[in-house]
Amino acid sequence: MNSIAREARSLLKRPTWASGQSLSCNPHHHQQWRGIRVKVLNGNLERALTYMQRVMQSSGIERMIKQEQTHHIKNSEKRVLARKNLERKLRSQEFARKLQAVLVKKVR
Repeated sequence: MNSIAREARSLLKRPTWASGQSLSCNPHHHQQWRGIRVKVLNGNLERALTYMQRVMQSSGIERMIKQEQTHHIKNSEKRVLARKNLERKLRSQEFARKLQAVLVKKVR
């Protein structure tokens, strides 16, 4: 639980471009800045952490933390991953077309 909170805090820190510094360092590095606030009622920290984790899961922040790149990926690996993603996308589109055709025939 502490590792999730630590990762969320580092992810949600104010980006350097938002603090008034120059954009010349990396103008393409604009990330969405959002945060989650949780009130601790009656000193019940465990309940607040549980609530925070549930809110993080539902808002997608936890997914963003898990997808964050932790090591360098070679260009060849990037190409392989891109090809697999494209194949998955095409299969999904093809399946959607077939399903649509079946549903249209069923309605008639």
